[in-house]
Amino acid sequence: MSGSDNERTRFLNYPTPKAHDAPFEAPPPGSNPVIKGWPLHYLANLVAFVPLLPYALWSNAGFSSLRKCRQLDGIDPRYDPTVIPLPQPGNEAPARYTNKSNLRAAPDYKPDGRFYTIADFHDAYASGALTPTNVVEALLPLIRRDVAQPSPYSTAFLESKVELIRQAAEESTQRWKKGQPLGILDGVPFGVKDDLEVTGYKRYIGTSYDYTQGGAKETSWCVKKVEEEGAILVGKLNMHELGMDTTNNNPIWGTPLNPYNNSYYTGGSSGGAASAVGHGLIPFAIGSDGGGSVRIPSNYCGLYGLKTSHARVSTAPMPDAGKSVTVRGPLASSMSDLELSYRVLAQPDVSHYPSSLFNPPRKLTGPRNKVLGVCRAWFDRADPPVQEASQSALDYFTSELGYEIVDISIPLLKQGQLAHAMTILAEGASGHNTSIYALTAPNRILMSVARQTPATDFLLAQRVRNILMEHLAHLFRVHPGLIIVTPTTPNAGWPIDPAELTHGVTNGNMQLRNMEYVWLANFTGIPCVQFPVGYVDGIKGKGKVPIGLSGQGEWGSEDALIEFGYDGEKWLHEGHVGGKVRPEGWVDVLKR
Repeated sequence: MSGSDNERTRFLNYPTPKAHDAPFEAPPPGSNPVIKGWPLHYLANLVAFVPLLPYALWSNAGFSSLRKCRQLDGIDPRYDPTVIPLPQPGNEAPARYTNKSNLRAAPDYKPDGRFYTIADFHDAYASGALTPTNVVEALLPLIRRDVAQPSPYSTAFLESKVELIRQAAEESTQRWKKGQPLGILDGVPFGVKDDLEVTGYKRYIGTSYDYTQGGAKETSWCVKKVEEEGAILVGKLNMHELGMDTTNNNPIWGTPLNPYNNSYYTGGSSGGAASAVGHGLIPFAIGSDGGGSVRIPSNYCGLYGLKTSHARVSTAPMPDAGKSVTVRGPLASSMSDLELSYRVLAQPDVSHYPSSLFNPPRKLTGPRNKVLGVCRAWFDRADPPVQEASQSALDYFTSELGYEIVDISIPLLKQGQLAHAMTILAEGASGHNTSIYALTAPNRILMSVARQTPATDFLLAQRVRNILMEHLAHLFRVHPGLIIVTPTTPNAGWPIDPAELTHGVTNGNMQLRNMEYVWLANFTGIPCVQFPVGYVDGIKGKGKVPIGLSGQGEWGSEDALIEFGYDGEKWLHEGHVGGKVRPEGWVDVLKR
């Protein structure tokens, strides 16, 4: 799968750069029924029980249509999208990732638009104004579910081990008193999505079933790297059950609040992480992204999110957890916090292939090509308010920051989204080892349908992956440094219908619409950064609704995408009328 000799010296498993021509084909209007409440409960039992019904729903979703795609004839399937930049001279890891000198200052936002950053916590501890123990004692009443009157913010968390939190805070407090902090992260609170492993914590993956059978025995590599810097894990975070939708509607654990507008979903499946960061409870969190699960909630909650290259962040001790679409990545309220958290959690795992082959993350130095690729027919499928906000940001990039925009085409986008959906569903079904009747009604249906995928159709989906990866490799060769830009979602948020909260909802039409842009990075393994570019008034409830823009780069180009993210933050600070908006639900943790 390698291209020229030059490419082989730079990458391992690089696709053969090859242009594939295919006219843009918009997906047809969704034909999936929208069902909620008690009818959904009864339908879920029927689908799980009646043998032929799941296959009928599978066919109705359009998955069998890949059989008619003649562009797939003669194409080999590609099952693993991992592409690894090989080490280059000068790419050694820095001595420390968490020296304060490594942290870039956040923009000087107006007071009512500012979130607290890692640097704010650090400065409060360094000055003696606060201790880590002060901070966690202020946080615990807000995040604990196991108290008589939980706060509304606690829905973002599934579990918080109070004694472990207090112990970590006391140890950090003592280091600060001795003048021996471990680095800028020492004492800073953070959270992790429930699908990661943490010693002493259970792992539910948003379900009612404990997958650890009593508590994890080992902590995920990326979480361990952050804790080793002295950061304080304050809990496991709510997620959509099994990560199998994009709202974070969870009838089992509750649906977390969107900090900007409580009548809107946070987005999923890392919705608890976005809610906690968006409300100001923690400056960053670690999520996972198999179909936009970091970027969609970051978009809906006005945050910065990074979907990393496939296998860039180790999934150990669960080496197969990522399968072929899912990765770990951070969410943060500022680019400086996103950058720092990414660099710490993405340190190569020398004990686990293939993460150990990646270069250590480090700040990009030297000039970079500022080339933005727009597939206009695809871009313009977004709703008008989203198009307007996204185009305003692009105009700023070209007029003020020296970017060039090139027109690009991407083949088989309609088929690619179907292929990605088929893949993530089949991989999710293969990893689900509990009774289907233990799931909520929407996932009872979804897992029943996912199990219907024939091997021949799964192979066709992987042929689509190969075509897309070859075409992207071609684009990255023709336009070095290319960043493919799209809105993060074509819609501005997703309003909540209260009738959906008790039993969930199955709305495949909106789910596919919500994922129209995000799936490409997951299916092909490329990295993607999301940042807010504007706000609109909600159609219901009180408060604004954020709009996000995404940039997708070549495999292993996270450092360049971070620079693009800083330019996006510059737009929101300097170019956007009104600047960054802080949600009304924001909590002033340091004053508490």
